[in-house]
Amino acid sequence: MNHKPKGIFILDKESAKLIYGETQKVQICRLIDISTQIFSEQEILSDPGAFLDMEIILSGWGGPLCDGSFLSLIPNLKIVFYGAGSIRGIVSDKFWERGIRITSAWGGNAIPVVEYTVASIFFCLKKVFQHQSIYRREKRWIHLDVPGAYKTTVGIISLGMIGKQVVEKLRGYDLNIIAYDPYYPSELAMKNNIKMVSLEEVFLSADVISLHTPWLPETERLITGHHFSLMKEGASFINTARGAIVVEDEMIHILSNRPDLFAILDVTHPEPPSQDSPLFVMPNVLLTPHIAGSMGNECLRMGDIMVSELNRYLHDEPLEYEITEEESNKLA
Repeated sequence: MNHKPKGIFILDKESAKLIYGETQKVQICRLIDISTQIFSEQEILSDPGAFLDMEIILSGWGGPLCDGSFLSLIPNLKIVFYGAGSIRGIVSDKFWERGIRITSAWGGNAIPVVEYTVASIFFCLKKVFQHQSIYRREKRWIHLDVPGAYKTTVGIISLGMIGKQVVEKLRGYDLNIIAYDPYYPSELAMKNNIKMVSLEEVFLSADVISLHTPWLPETERLITGHHFSLMKEGASFINTARGAIVVEDEMIHILSNRPDLFAILDVTHPEPPSQDSPLFVMPNVLLTPHIAGSMGNECLRMGDIMVSELNRYLHDEPLEYEITEEESNKLA
């Protein structure tokens, strides 16, 4: 491009501080014509005509829903750089009809989720949380029977970006990896030494099960009480995907009746759970407030990815994390 296209930051101001630090802002300002002012969606809507020549949006959490009314105020918009994960709340039918491009930092946001998952898997294999609870209560050593991290089985549900990275991280350990993903090519499974099994077999055989399925209409309520009832004695379940993929009341019922099982739930449906939800007090549930994704300095990684993507865009190079309409239906 021979001219500097005009851009604008539109996202939540607190999110902007996390994603676009001073280093990232300086780099972006060198690449395009942009003010470092952070605008909200409401400020754009309240000032029609002020943003007609904007071609680029730098966004993130709290970014605008780019529907027809919003897009009419930015008619020259060509691309959105979304410095966060899922674009579910950003795009619309009108967005795709206009042929606007979008790239997301979903690849960067996957990294801390993978780290959280792998740490959780090893803690589950040692029953760290159960031991901690008993130790605090009894004030003496009581060692539970644990699977341990040698020749035990870890089950991965869905081999998208996060699931594949979890498998890669586990590859150097003496663990058996099984997975369920009806869309994962069998030749890749063989190449990567992953044993593909049915969803039921994952629950039957794994000492730890980790869910990485995207929330789509066809995956909602995919994991039922039946699956939890199949879990082997002392097994654990980890969910860093989305709570809606699990039939939560059925899961609670099984966990209430199977104190040998353990669940690490970073996501629920709704989020947070209702204040009277049993999940807050169940002794075999570790509930965390959706912290597996990027937090603190990890958010700057997403800003760095957006800077790299912007640089590629300006040099007419393929974008590493561009999401098409078809792909957005799989990554929701």
